[in-house]
Amino acid sequence: MIEEDKKYIYANAFYYSILIIFIISIPAYFYVLVEKKSFAQEQMQNLQRYAFGVEKTIYNFSRTNDKVFYFPRSLHYDAALLDSKNKVLFKTTKKAIDTLMCNTLTPNILVKKIHLDTNRLTAKYLLVSKKISYQNIYTKAWISALFIGSVIFILGVFFIRLSLHPLEKANHYLNLFFNDAMHELKTPLGVLQLNLELIDKKDKNKEFQRIRNSVQNIALVYEDVEYFIKHKYVDYRKEKVNFSQLLEERIEPFSDLAAVKHISIETNIEKNVMWEINRIELQRIVDNTLSNAVKYSKKATKIDIKLSKKENSVIFCVKDEGVGIKDTKKIFQRFKREDEITGGFGIGLSIVKHICNKNGIKITVQTELGKGSSFTYTFS
Repeated sequence: MIEEDKKYIYANAFYYSILIIFIISIPAYFYVLVEKKSFAQEQMQNLQRYAFGVEKTIYNFSRTNDKVFYFPRSLHYDAALLDSKNKVLFKTTKKAIDTLMCNTLTPNILVKKIHLDTNRLTAKYLLVSKKISYQNIYTKAWISALFIGSVIFILGVFFIRLSLHPLEKANHYLNLFFNDAMHELKTPLGVLQLNLELIDKKDKNKEFQRIRNSVQNIALVYEDVEYFIKHKYVDYRKEKVNFSQLLEERIEPFSDLAAVKHISIETNIEKNVMWEINRIELQRIVDNTLSNAVKYSKKATKIDIKLSKKENSVIFCVKDEGVGIKDTKKIFQRFKREDEITGGFGIGLSIVKHICNKNGIKITVQTELGKGSSFTYTFS
């Protein structure tokens, strides 16, 4: 499985998990509300039991002759005794009154106020409060959500991979077929090109030129497919390449293709422009750019090819007078073609884009429908 396929599986499983979590978050939200309400009611009942216990102790003290009243303190509750004018007679902590009197409407503070009957403490009201926290409920909800999300994600990856297994198997056999086919085609194609070069020195007629151009197109497709298959596991190491020389060599075979459509090729190539890049990858950029310029140019037009070095950068530009491009983003997508009639596999410019991304090469495309396009590559 290639890296792009893995990213596709993980991305789909992730979005699937997010969608499911979003769907179940609606009932989970109401579940949290119910849990909070139930928890608050339970804590309120405990608060009331404590308050009633304090009230009972006050009444019991009033029925005795004891001189000292021991207030039933608690680590969990704040309490205070008030007289009829709400004057503080007693409080369990320094913050008790602030908590009881000022924060009675705070959602996380429970308060119980009891009106007392006549007693020896002359207390009219008993105030009891407790500060509660819903943190445990929120924590449980988050842990549950993460657990469910993780399980859904793992199951999503498993089932997606399971569903893609037949496709992976078919893709494996297809790759084997392409590898074998490319291997079988390489030798006869090489022999064909060699013999055509020998014949070219002896005879140059129209029929021969057509055959040579057709073989050139086959060779270009072969080299694209070969790179497309090999780039996933072959390390194309960088080397010092004479860009000027390579470009001049590659222009020659495309001149024959251009001549068929009466297209003139004008060049402005600076001598001995050197750059560190893999020679095969640089040739793929040059060949695909020149091939598209010839393919989409109108008859009896012109193609301008420029190569120059500016400070620490190299500029390679190919400008044609062709039909133009409707969508400059679409042309770099794999198996996408601007013109279905013209033909091709739709992998040429996707290979160019891959090589440029790998080597930090900037691509600039300028186009105008009906007037032509220019592809500029900035090597820096």
